[in-house]
Amino acid sequence: MQSSQLLHSFFSVNKNIVRIVQNIAVENDLTVPQYTILMIVIHSKEMTQKKVGEQSFLPKSTLSQAVDGLVRLGLLERQQVVGNRREMNLIISEKGERYFKDIHLQNGGIHELFQAAIKPLSNMQREELLNMHLQIAKNLEAYQTTQGDEMK
Repeated sequence: MQSSQLLHSFFSVNKNIVRIVQNIAVENDLTVPQYTILMIVIHSKEMTQKKVGEQSFLPKSTLSQAVDGLVRLGLLERQQVVGNRREMNLIISEKGERYFKDIHLQNGGIHELFQAAIKPLSNMQREELLNMHLQIAKNLEAYQTTQGDEMK
């Protein structure tokens, strides 16, 4: 019963985040996959397209199309990985950094809305929540790993 309640809670938070992301993408003339890719690449400045695909769970064709659009917009640059002709690095451009920063600072943006949602929590509650989420994520990843090993 507890797991059902927690799972429902995670689904509810996720549904709201997805809805906000959809609105932000549309308001900024991006698709949700394009915005997702920007959110992933912005933190490392450079990442292989394969790694972005693994983190975003986007199908290869959707990923490729979204990357093409971001390159056309000048928000991302592609660069072949040295020693691997089949692999591409995705690099956030200066224009892409500015664009993402502008989105981040928008009124009603995801960060502002999320900040408002957690504001009523005390620092201790936020820290505990973060630690709990990290522990649940680790437990789920460990379970997935052991299941994957058993299937081999």
